[in-house]
Amino acid sequence: MEYTGAAILMECLKDEGVEVIFGYPGGAIIELFDEMSRHGDALKLFLVRHEQGAVHAADGYARASGKPGVSIVTSGPGATNAVTGIATAYSDSIPLVVITGQVPTQLIGNDAFQEVDIVGITRPCTKHNYLVKDVKRLAGIVRQAFHLARTGRPGPVLIDLPKDVILAETPFVRPGEVRLRSYNPNYKPNLVQLRRAAELLLRAERPLLLTGGGVIGSGASDVLAETAIKLNIPVVSTLMGLGGFPGTHRLWYGMLGMHGAYTANRAVTEADVLLAVGTRFADRVTGKLSAFAKQARIIHIDIDPTSIRKNVRVDVPVVADCRESALGLADLLAAGRVDGDTAAARAAWLERLERYKAKHPLGYTQGGEIRPQRVVELLDRLTRGKYEVVVTTDVGQHQLWAAQFFKFTRPRSFLSSGGLGTMGFGLPAAAGAQIARPNDLVICIAGDGSIQMNIQELASVVADGLPIKVVILNNRFLGMVRQWQELFMKRNYVCTDLEGCEPDFVKLAEAYGATGLRVEDDAALEETLKTMLETPGPVLADVRVSREENVYPMVPAGKSLAEMIV
Repeated sequence: MEYTGAAILMECLKDEGVEVIFGYPGGAIIELFDEMSRHGDALKLFLVRHEQGAVHAADGYARASGKPGVSIVTSGPGATNAVTGIATAYSDSIPLVVITGQVPTQLIGNDAFQEVDIVGITRPCTKHNYLVKDVKRLAGIVRQAFHLARTGRPGPVLIDLPKDVILAETPFVRPGEVRLRSYNPNYKPNLVQLRRAAELLLRAERPLLLTGGGVIGSGASDVLAETAIKLNIPVVSTLMGLGGFPGTHRLWYGMLGMHGAYTANRAVTEADVLLAVGTRFADRVTGKLSAFAKQARIIHIDIDPTSIRKNVRVDVPVVADCRESALGLADLLAAGRVDGDTAAARAAWLERLERYKAKHPLGYTQGGEIRPQRVVELLDRLTRGKYEVVVTTDVGQHQLWAAQFFKFTRPRSFLSSGGLGTMGFGLPAAAGAQIARPNDLVICIAGDGSIQMNIQELASVVADGLPIKVVILNNRFLGMVRQWQELFMKRNYVCTDLEGCEPDFVKLAEAYGATGLRVEDDAALEETLKTMLETPGPVLADVRVSREENVYPMVPAGKSLAEMIV
C-alpha cells in the first residue's frame, strides 16, 4: 500500500508520541491539513492566528511538558513569521520540530510565489534543518528530527517540505533506531572529574549551587535539591532555572544577574566553590566577566561542550547530562563527610547571607498607586496551596518582577524567553502550557506593550476554551526601555510613552470573547484578582500600576555583580 507524503508525516508524528500540533494553514500545506483531519483525536490541531504564535505555543507546550512541541506553517511568509519563535527556542534550548511548507522542488530557486530559502534563513537558529527532496526519505528524516530535538542539548529542528513531496506516494516503512556518526552526545560523566568536584564541595567553606535551565530540562532538580539540603549549601538560579529549587526553602537566595537579588549576587561574588549546573553563563548572569566569582573554584556541569569555558574560566569541567552527573555526584558526596570546622564555616556563611537578605530584601514602596511587585506577590499568595500554577511572561519589567516576587516551587512552572528576550512570547506560550497541563492554573503576566505583540492569540485561546488568566501590569510605557532612558538618557522618553495611544484592554478582551476586568485602585486589587481566578474561562485583567516604577536591584552594563544599584 502506498502513502502520500502527507500521510507518512502524520503516521510518523503519531509514532513519535505527538498529540497536538500548533499551526496555521496555507496553500503549500493544504494537503497536510486535509490529511490531519483524517486522524481524529489522535492528532489535535490548535489553530493559531499568526505563525509566530504557532511556534511560541509549541514552545510553551514543550517547556511545560518536557516533550517536543510541533508546529506546521506554510511556505514563504508563513515560514519567515515562524523564525522569531524558532530563534526563541534555540536560545533557551527548547525541543521543537517545526514543519514548513515549500514550493514544488522544480520551482525552488525560481522566485516562485511564496518561496523563501527557509533552510538558509534558519541555519543559525536551529539545531539542524532539512529540505526534503525525496518522499522515500521523509519517514527517516522525521525520526532523526525528533531524535535531534530531544537529545543532547535540546533545540528546534526544521523540516522544509515541498508541495510535490507532500503529494508524492511511496510505501510507508517505519524507520528504525537513529544512528548518526557525527552526533553522539555524552550523557555519562567522567568519574575522575566528578571526584574532583566532590572533593572541592566537601572542603568548601562558602559553597554555592547555581542552577540553570539545563537542570530543569534534564530532570535534575530533585537530585540537586536533595544534595544541597544534605550538605547545607545555599542555592541561587538563573532566570531559566527558576523552579529548579523550591523558592520557599530556607536555602534559596534568589535569582542572580543583572536584576538578581542582592543576596544572590553577593553569594556568587563571595563563594569559594561554585557548582554551576546547566547554565551557559550568559552576560545577563555574569555581569563583568573579569570580576565574576573571582574567589571561587568553579565546577561547571553541562551536556554541551561548547558551553564549557566559553564565557567563564572553569576549574572542573564535566561534559555530561545534568541529571546523570547530579546522581553520580550525590553518590560520591554521600560516601564523604564534611568535617566539623567546615560545617561551622558553612553555618557562618549562611548567617552572612541571611544578614545580606535582611539588609537588602526585595522590596518596594507601599501605599498610593498599585505597585506591580505587589500584584505579583498577591498572585503568589492567592494561588499558593490552592492551585498548581504555571506562570508565563512576556519580556520586560513585568518579567523580572514575576521572577523576583513569585516563589516558584517546582520545575516547569516558570516559562519565559530568557536568551532571546522575545516580546509577545507569553500569551501563545500560555496556550501551549495550558494544553500540556490542562488541570493546572496558567497565568500569563504581561506588559501593556508586549501583550500587543501577539494579542491576536486571545482569539485562539477563546476558540479552544482555554481558561488562561492574563494579568497586564499596565504602566502605559515600554517599561524596561523607559527605565534605561531614565537612568542613562536623562529621562528622554523617546518612543516609550504609550499614554493615550493604547486600546481599551477590557473592551478588547470582550471583543475576542474573553472576560475583561480592570483595576486602578489598590484597595480593590485583591478582590479583582480573586474574581479573575474564580471566573471560568479566559480572563484578562488590566491592572493600572504606578507608571515609573523601576526594577531593582540592577547591575549597570559593564559592571560586576557586586556593583548593584539597590
